Amino acid sequence: MSSLYNTLQEHKNRKEKRVLTVIKGPHTGAKAFFAEEGLLWQHPENGFFTEQREAAEKIRTSGQQELLGETIFCDCLGDKKKLVICGAGHVGVALLRMALMLGFDTTVLEDRPSFADAARRAGAKRVICDSFQQGLDVVDSDEDTYFVVMSRGHRYDLECLEKIVKKTYAYLGMMGSKGRSALVRKKLLEQGVPREQVEGLHAPIGLTIHAETPEEIAVSILGEIISVKNQEKKTCGFSEEQMAILQDETDTRAKVLCTIVARRGSAPRSVGTKMLVLEDGAVSGTIGGGCVEAGVKEKARWLMQDKEKRQELISVSMTACDAEKEGMVCGGVIEVLLEKC
Repeated sequence: MSSLYNTLQEHKNRKEKRVLTVIKGPHTGAKAFFAEEGLLWQHPENGFFTEQREAAEKIRTSGQQELLGETIFCDCLGDKKKLVICGAGHVGVALLRMALMLGFDTTVLEDRPSFADAARRAGAKRVICDSFQQGLDVVDSDEDTYFVVMSRGHRYDLECLEKIVKKTYAYLGMMGSKGRSALVRKKLLEQGVPREQVEGLHAPIGLTIHAETPEEIAVSILGEIISVKNQEKKTCGFSEEQMAILQDETDTRAKVLCTIVARRGSAPRSVGTKMLVLEDGAVSGTIGGGCVEAGVKEKARWLMQDKEKRQELISVSMTACDAEKEGMVCGGVIEVLLEKC
């Protein structure tokens, strides 16, 4: 199955990436990878997804769906979330630090060398010390990129926005008062930016939590970004570590990929969350921790030893007692797909 992960890597920049797996039915185990261009990989070749290609291509929402008596899990793959911060003042640095905690790939643009150095010290993956216009020229973006504009002045904010609105992005926000935000929107409309795009600008930026300090403002901004991010119908995809292990053909350890394919109640992780279990006890990723995760790991090791099964669908229920122990008072049920890799 390593060819699937190599194919995913090869087409990582494609849009509308999704992996479809038959988890119940006569064709259990059939798997296919689709992107905006259509079917790019399948196993077995010329199998179920060839026969039902037209119908399968229309499945574009993460979760379980029925197709001709087969239950299919659709995993709409999200990419690494990228945050681009235009301005490294006190709020910008606070936002950077919190974004790193949440796993964002961070880029900071700042035209003042001393402020750019502060962003480097705070841990930014990439710092561009140049004019905002030139800096944005070298920033690539996609549907998983989040832009935050918080420069030191109205003129610089407008320069940033004029560049960013020509790019692809998931979110665009600007820090400023209501009056400043209205003025910027007016300027963008005068420059011919589509009204729908201008209305999509998050300005003033952030959730209304009456934030005062740089850290509180950063929390409000990230809260808004998280809200936008989690409205997407994409899963978190594979981590970089998981992809490296799955593509390494010299790694002969038995492996089982554990993916949450359904969730009911207050289970801690969302559909599409993945954990890779290896025969030597190593684990990459988490599906929530605690006794539930421990039970899934044990099932995964049993599957490794089964010479006939390639995959197994299990249901893990948290009783009220178990849920309370795990800090989940309401309990919950998850379905986990175990697949040999």
